[in-house]
Amino acid sequence: MKLKKNRITGIVERIDRFVNLRLIEAFIFAVLLMQIAYVFIALLAIITCWQLYYHFRYFIKLAAYRPAEGSNFPKVPVSVIVVARNEYKNLEANLESWLNQDYPDFEVVVVNNGSWDKSQEYLELMEEKHARLKVVKIVEQERYPKGKKFGLTLGIKAASNEWMLLTDSDCRPQSTRWIQEMSRYFVQGKSITLGYSPYTKKNTVLNFLIRWDTFYTALQYLSFSLAGKTYMGVGRNLAYTKSLFFSVKGFASHNHLIAGDDDLFINETATPSNTSICIHPDAFVASTPKTNFGDWIKQKRRHLGVGKEYKASNKWRIAGLHMSNSLFYASLIPAAIFCWPIKTDYLYLFPIGIYVLRLLSQYFIFGFAMKRLKETNLLYLLPFLDLYFLFFYFFMGVGATFRKPQRMNW
Repeated sequence: MKLKKNRITGIVERIDRFVNLRLIEAFIFAVLLMQIAYVFIALLAIITCWQLYYHFRYFIKLAAYRPAEGSNFPKVPVSVIVVARNEYKNLEANLESWLNQDYPDFEVVVVNNGSWDKSQEYLELMEEKHARLKVVKIVEQERYPKGKKFGLTLGIKAASNEWMLLTDSDCRPQSTRWIQEMSRYFVQGKSITLGYSPYTKKNTVLNFLIRWDTFYTALQYLSFSLAGKTYMGVGRNLAYTKSLFFSVKGFASHNHLIAGDDDLFINETATPSNTSICIHPDAFVASTPKTNFGDWIKQKRRHLGVGKEYKASNKWRIAGLHMSNSLFYASLIPAAIFCWPIKTDYLYLFPIGIYVLRLLSQYFIFGFAMKRLKETNLLYLLPFLDLYFLFFYFFMGVGATFRKPQRMNW
């Protein structure tokens, strides 16, 4: 009887030790889980502050920007320059919108860059009808480069005026006041004006993605410019002076690359004091977007590829923005996973609260910026677009890092 009692006591003691051990292990696991959760919450908070720095240091400048108004400004002579290669249909659709601008002193210089369609015949016919039109014809030859930079250089040399306003053949000004609104900023001390060129709206998913990408790109380069950190412009709606162009020998520093006639030139020549922006709706120049996803990807790769040629400070600033976007989600997901089982102190609410804080900041600042650029319908799908383009820019950026920019075939 006594032996049986000792056995029972031994079993009870072993069970007790086992239970205590499991309780200790559970306690250690809970403490460890909480410590890991606190680490990810702290990391998430730091990265969110990094994100909010970009929002309130840069992006808010575009959100709060007010275009210049009034009619009392010097109306300097302007040369509109367009380079076209086999763009007969676009020239037929858009040429008169450039020629019929409500502005006292301007010319339109169209460079026919080796076209073999009906472009030259059409341009010659229009040149007879419009005294403001000047046509520069490039006959394609093996010894001459065929890229847009060569055409632009000849167009700039042929221009009669100091201020030049650049656009593309598939672009159409949204009003007859395009030159007038852009020229408000052609003042002493300034030699660059950045405009905005939206894509026309269509009811397709690709069009929505392209317009979001265009807005987000504009949010960056316009906001950074307002903060004195100009790093690029878009050639569909861009102005600079002839003196500035020849002061750096045109495109000499990157003439070996196909792309970069707009962003690399601005990256090289812009200073905190010589650049202004124009976002008046009458100064918008609408462009026709790609209708094929593959064509758009090729276009984005070409544009992102030249980013490696930017000044180091510009590259780090842009990389910091995209890195903070990626790290935000990379810390949000594990923070939510580790915090969710912990019900004490409402710890599981912290990741949700931080995400909502960032989202509200985006809705507020992006919303006002979209209002300035007339793209407010993009705001409805902001969370989805933000997450989609996180992966889009990550993979595109990685690809651009290891891909050499396209070079000219001399």
